[in-house]
Amino acid sequence: MPKSKQTIKIGVFDSGLGGLTVLKHLLKELPAYDYLYLGDTARVPYGSRSADVIYRYTEEAVDFLFSKGCQLIILACNTSSSQALRRLQQEYLPKRYPDRRILGVIIPLAQAAAHNNNISVIGTKATISSGAYKEEILKINKKAAVHSNSAPLLVPLIEEGLAGKTATNMILKKYLQPLKLKRIKTLILGCTHYPFVINDVRRIMGKNCEVPDPGKIIATSLAEYLQRHPEFNTDNKSAGKREFYLTDEPKSFKVIAEKFLGSKIEHIDLIEL
Repeated sequence: MPKSKQTIKIGVFDSGLGGLTVLKHLLKELPAYDYLYLGDTARVPYGSRSADVIYRYTEEAVDFLFSKGCQLIILACNTSSSQALRRLQQEYLPKRYPDRRILGVIIPLAQAAAHNNNISVIGTKATISSGAYKEEILKINKKAAVHSNSAPLLVPLIEEGLAGKTATNMILKKYLQPLKLKRIKTLILGCTHYPFVINDVRRIMGKNCEVPDPGKIIATSLAEYLQRHPEFNTDNKSAGKREFYLTDEPKSFKVIAEKFLGSKIEHIDLIEL
């Protein structure tokens, strides 16, 4: 009998629409895979919640994506990556899905920034308080000074479709000014929502500060991971399927998603976790 073709489904999870900034680059870098996007829009943002609640919400999302046949899940959410990923990898996967994988976003971004000695991170309160970025950067570069600042208002503003608006830029300047005074060489956008305002961040920080696009780094990192793990290679030769799931459908999601991804979204399924 001829060998059946292998189709691989990759789940992309975020608390809201921030994961689109990762999905966009995955679709460009690895178009042959099937992608299932899940945004927990009913409970966004995660950044101000306790570690236990973040873990529970993330586990529920992972359960759903695995139930839909995903073999690999990207936690395209820095808060979930910092507060839930390690426990999911060490406890949840061995018991429930030992042949599947969950990957986060923090290690690739930390690795990309660690060549500089003066680095800063902006993110949600939960991500910053975890110290995850500093820990990973110092593993690579012990001489690095790692500064951090939480930016809790940015996610709600971006979810409301206010990226690039005057009020958002005023708040962004307030968050970034203390870091600019420290003459930061690399600024890590430690929340996948923040690339929606990356051009404004780059303008405010100036030409002497590198502000890499997280989605591009994560997509490159996943491509390298897949090369090392051929069991997750797909036999698809053309573009795979794209599915979208939300726990609540804000009016702005479809509009923002289609504009950002540059393609029509035919259907969004509403689910309960």
